[in-house]
Amino acid sequence: MEEIIMQIIINGGNARSKSIKAIRTAREGDVDAARKLMDEAQESIGAAHEVQTGLIQAEARGERCEVSLLMVHAQDHIMNAMTVKELAEELIEEIAIRHKIQKELGVDVK
Repeated sequence: MEEIIMQIIINGGNARSKSIKAIRTAREGDVDAARKLMDEAQESIGAAHEVQTGLIQAEARGERCEVSLLMVHAQDHIMNAMTVKELAEELIEEIAIRHKIQKELGVDVK
C-alpha cells in the first residue's frame, strides 16, 4: 500500500514543481515553454488522480484502506498540486498579457 500512496506523493510533487517552474519560465519571457510545463504538470496530476481514484473505487467495493499519516500526506500533496497548478495557469496568462503590452510599448520583456 505504501508504494501506491507514494505514487500520489511523487506525482503530486512533480506537478507542483512543474507549475512553479512554469511561472518562472513565463516570467523570464518564454510563455510557450511555460505552457508546455503546465501540460506536464497536468499529466502528473492525472497520474496521481488515477491512483487516488483506484483507492476510492477499492474502498467502494468494500476493500478497506487504513488511513495512515502517509495517506493524509499524499492527499495533501495532490490537493496542493492542484491548487498551485490552477493559480499558475492564471499567473501565466497575466504574465503573457503583460509581455504583450510591454512588447507593444517597446519595453524589455524580462
